[in-house]
Amino acid sequence: MSSSINRRQLLASATGVAAAAVAGDVFGAAVAEAAPSTYTPDWNSVDQHPPAPEWFQDAKFGIYFHWGVFSVPAFGNEWYPRNMYESGNNANQHHIATYGRPSAWPYHNFINGARDLAGNTVEFAPKLKSAGGKFDPEEWVQLFVDAGARFAGPVAEHHDGFSMWDSQANEWNSVDKGPRLDLLRLFSTAIRAKGLKLLVAMHHAYNFTGFYEFAPAQTDSSLKKLYGQLDSAAANQLWFDKLKEVVDRAQPDILWQDFNLDAVDEQQRLNFLAYYYNQADSWGREVVTTYKDGMNGKGEVFDYERGGPADLTTPYWLTDDSVSSSSWCYTRGIGYYTAQQMLHSFLDRVSKNGNVLLNIAPMADGTIPQAQKDILLAIGDHLKRFGESVYATRAWTAYGEGPTKMGGGSFTTPHAGTPQDIRFTRNKADNVLYATALGWPGSSLTIKTLGSDRINLSSLVSVKLLGTSADTYIDLPTPLQSASGLTITLPSSAPYSANAYVLKLTFSGAIPGLRPLAGAIAFTDVNYTGEAAVLTVGDYTAADLTAAGPGPRTLSSLRPAPGYQVIGYSGDDFSGTSWTFTADNPDLRSTGNNDRIASLRVQFDPATHFRITNATNGLALDSGGNVASGSGLKQWTWNGDSNLQWRAEWVEGGYYRLVNRTNGMVADGWGATADGSAARQAAWNGGTNQQWTITHRGGDRYSIANRTTGLVLDGGGNVSSGSGTKQWTYGSSTNLLWSFTAL
Repeated sequence: MSSSINRRQLLASATGVAAAAVAGDVFGAAVAEAAPSTYTPDWNSVDQHPPAPEWFQDAKFGIYFHWGVFSVPAFGNEWYPRNMYESGNNANQHHIATYGRPSAWPYHNFINGARDLAGNTVEFAPKLKSAGGKFDPEEWVQLFVDAGARFAGPVAEHHDGFSMWDSQANEWNSVDKGPRLDLLRLFSTAIRAKGLKLLVAMHHAYNFTGFYEFAPAQTDSSLKKLYGQLDSAAANQLWFDKLKEVVDRAQPDILWQDFNLDAVDEQQRLNFLAYYYNQADSWGREVVTTYKDGMNGKGEVFDYERGGPADLTTPYWLTDDSVSSSSWCYTRGIGYYTAQQMLHSFLDRVSKNGNVLLNIAPMADGTIPQAQKDILLAIGDHLKRFGESVYATRAWTAYGEGPTKMGGGSFTTPHAGTPQDIRFTRNKADNVLYATALGWPGSSLTIKTLGSDRINLSSLVSVKLLGTSADTYIDLPTPLQSASGLTITLPSSAPYSANAYVLKLTFSGAIPGLRPLAGAIAFTDVNYTGEAAVLTVGDYTAADLTAAGPGPRTLSSLRPAPGYQVIGYSGDDFSGTSWTFTADNPDLRSTGNNDRIASLRVQFDPATHFRITNATNGLALDSGGNVASGSGLKQWTWNGDSNLQWRAEWVEGGYYRLVNRTNGMVADGWGATADGSAARQAAWNGGTNQQWTITHRGGDRYSIANRTTGLVLDGGGNVSSGSGTKQWTYGSSTNLLWSFTAL
């Protein structure tokens, strides 16, 4: 891993398809069927592995650590072994000045031990406290327990090719060299002794697929192995052999893998999956495999690096992030995120149906810096006091509300929220809703999501504030619901100090169904109860409905958002009899459609006019009236005029045309492909330049991408009313996001 720009570019190239599949169409991946009695090394078999067992979804929080040979130079980041060989790189210059030229002072000197230019002995050789050193794996694991982690484990091998166990496949290991300790065994023993699940992280796919591209060619066969220079067949076999050793020796509950798996031989990937799953069955345990690329995404859990989705996402997912913004391993001058950034981003990710794996960066001698301990203990303080709102909870049908937008993909910076930011979770019995405010909101809090126009709260029994310690509560007065939200009266001042405050809303039965802002929500029982699936705009086969939660032929009630429609089909792949729903339907039995929908489409209602509003400037998309064909699209302050009203009409294959209410012309990309090109309008001619994909980006926000240009509509920032609308390559800016408000 790395925070470097090179890492971002490589990951974007390596994982673009997988990330797009998960982030762009969040319900588009199928999940496992009933698991086979024995797995065989083919996709049909391993895809049936259940990806996220209940214990994993209950756990929420894990810790791992980048600690190894690369911790010794403590410079730049954990990609030092690569960067030290790249001429002109800062690590290369540092290496020359500190150790000598890499040709004379190679990376494996950090493993075997050598002297730097100042005469100091340099080697990755941490010593246990019991042997007079500073390394104590039991102290590490106690810290993880105090932080509230439910799973933990080491990076057992990073890209550098050094194995942290007694490997028979790789002589470059921590028993034969360096520490002379079986580090994986020490950590596994300590972690299991504390009752945590064991995670083992493996990054070795990149070792022989690009990491050492600047290192000189080796002639020694052993050094070829370390530097990833074996022939392809041998390298791929070694990749599998290392994983097999880890599986057999550690029996991990989670086997986490880094990027570039798609560069590994496909059959070896399948050999690994089948072997791991069969071994887990023989242990009698449910296990998790993660991926960033190279997997089908059906039997495994997708991992966002340093990020997460902008909204609720299924299937269940994971993110790996680090306490440091500058490096995954310890370096001199390392920088840290704040405890609030780490805690609030964690709560945001849990609310969106994910787990968090947080990295720390110990020093080479086994010392964990106090600043890292402080961050972990701050998270642990919240979980110790308010853990009932996190552990063993599930995402609700809305993740939250507030001004702070978090996530949106990989490499999205963690943010601290505000007291107006709320994140929801619910208990598994579905009769308690937790609303966590990311700060003390004052003497009252209005939760807009719980307004009377969106949810019926007649079954609400009580509202309590979680107390300063676990299982204590502060009773609150009966809240007042209106169209603007649920207003809750709180103590006049914060009754205790915390980084977030949790409200517990208890209902006499199931939490009432919520009317969505966008798309639709489908329920397995009548009257908007039972298991719920949040469905954004898109097409859902039977497999997609399974991934979303309830599965095909289970739906008994539906709630489309205003201006949306659901088309249900009796057969898979949008076949058979169809039914169209444009309004709430509390009981599909009344129309004879109960438990009959096998596939469905969620679309904009073509009969509804929308105000299309830019997320940055708040201006509405404007045709300008009865203008000539080819005129540019503008933006204008909303005044209700028909120039500012549009229909989104489905064309084919998930594409829409945007039709203006005044002039009947459609938005047109005009074929221009350069960033900053104008967006125009013309009479409908069926061309792809007049067709747009409308992709949900969280909440009620969308990006609108032209089929021909591939660019998205761009508001241009905080521009004045009357400014033109442009097209731009999609990125993280809110200039590229738009909301659709039904009129």
